[in-house]
Parts: sequence; C-alpha cells; structure tokens
Amino acid sequence: MTPQQYCEDKAAKSGSSFYASFRYLPPAQRDAMVALYAFCREVDDVVDEIHDDNVARTTLAWWRSELAALYHGTPSHPVMLALKPHVARFELPQAWLAEIIDGMQMDLDVPRYNRFADLQLYCHRVAGVVGQLSAQIFGYTDRATLKYAHELGLAFQLTNIIRDVGEDARRGRLYLPVEDLQRFGVPASEVLAYRESPQFEALMRFQIERAREHYRRAWDLLPAADRKAQRIGLVMAAIYRATLDEIALDGPGKVLNQRLSLSPGRKIWLAWKTWTFGYKP
Repeated sequence: MTPQQYCEDKAAKSGSSFYASFRYLPPAQRDAMVALYAFCREVDDVVDEIHDDNVARTTLAWWRSELAALYHGTPSHPVMLALKPHVARFELPQAWLAEIIDGMQMDLDVPRYNRFADLQLYCHRVAGVVGQLSAQIFGYTDRATLKYAHELGLAFQLTNIIRDVGEDARRGRLYLPVEDLQRFGVPASEVLAYRESPQFEALMRFQIERAREHYRRAWDLLPAADRKAQRIGLVMAAIYRATLDEIALDGPGKVLNQRLSLSPGRKIWLAWKTWTFGYKP
C-alpha cells in the first residue's frame, strides 16, 4: 500500500462529506486534500479512540515529532509521507498543522469551556486552520480568502458541535459554553444524562443562530475573484448549512438522542447544485 492509498483508505472509512467532495478537484489538489484530511483523522482518533489519557498525550507528542520530521524531509508515517510533496507545492505552514494537534490536546486538557471566547480558540485550532490550509490548496488571489476560509471552518465546527451534542455527551464531553448553559437554565448534568427540555431546545436554537451567523460572515469575507477556486469549500458549506437547517426543522432538542445526517442523494444534489449555480447563505 502506498502512502497515498493509506490516506485514501483512512479518508474513505470516515464516510465524510468532505472526502466525497474531493472528487471535483484536479489530481494534485485532490491528493493534497486527502492527505490533509487523513492527518486530521489520525490526530483526532488519538483522543477519540485512546482511553488512557497518558497514552493519548504520548501519542500526540509523537505526532509533533513526526510533524517536525516532515518539515525536515524525514517523516516515517504514511500520512506524512503522503503530505511531503504538497508542503512546498502549496506552501502549507508547519505552524498551522501544529495548531491542529494543539486543538486535539485541548480535548485532553480542557474539560469545559466557560465562555464562547474560550470555545472559539478550540474551534480555531481544530477547524479554522484546516479551512486556511484547504484554501492554500485550492488556491486564491486575495489574502482575504484566508479570513473567509477560517470563518467557514468555525461555522463547520459549530455545526458539528450542535449535531453531535448527544454523541459527545456519551463520551463525557460537553462543548457548549458554561455561560450559555447558565443563561438558558440548563444544568450540565442534564445534558450529560441526555435529558431533553424546553430550556435545552431554546439553548440549541441559540447555538444554531450563532452558527448561521458564521456562515454569513464567511460568505461576506470571500472575494468574488476567488469564488471559483474555493468552490469545494462552498459545496461543503451548502451541505453543512442544510444539515443545520434540518436540525432546526426537526427540533434542536432532539440532538441529545439522535444524530441527524443528510442522505447521500441529498448531499450529491446539493453538491451538484452548488458546483453548477453557486452558493449564498
């Protein structure tokens, strides 16, 4: 198995809409995005699948050393070997990839986020910089596009947090800021016990509106000159935004006990529609 095939398998097994959307890209960009996505999956799996925190910390430390080896031209892991040719080609900053690992470290170090500003740092590291790295690979003519990509990454992560509240609670995790829980009168213990309530539904409607605002900000930041180059990101925006809208229609309180996702057919239709006619939130 070649390093690229390893990444293809890693990405395909995730079943993510991101991976499915890469088919629209030219070969070099597609290979780079598959390798980047596989890297994100690898370091995310460290905190999701390793239940001993000490082992997880040691493993993340190893990934930091492997990242340093990548930029010295001597990586050993298949994902890093697959990334190697793309680092210079697309000018991918080492610091941005390091921040993704920093974000995963926060899952081990930060049990709760007191304020939304604290959560934003986490979202920046696990999603905002991924958006910026993706924009580097897609290409741009105006550096304002990096601000768009970062904002879109935050919108995606907030959507993930909303969609996965119940799933995260079953892992003992809670990303909703304490200040928001207190504002809506929702004890953390009720969320961790998967108890739906009118207060929880109101809390989740507030979270949905916050995420929608980030989608709007991202679109406003995207220079017209770069919309074509950034179409893959906009395809994903259409799919993620539709997921958010479905959660709102279905009843946001239900996320505690069910995980909503769009059908493959709906995703394909949204992708074709956005690729062909464009996107606007």
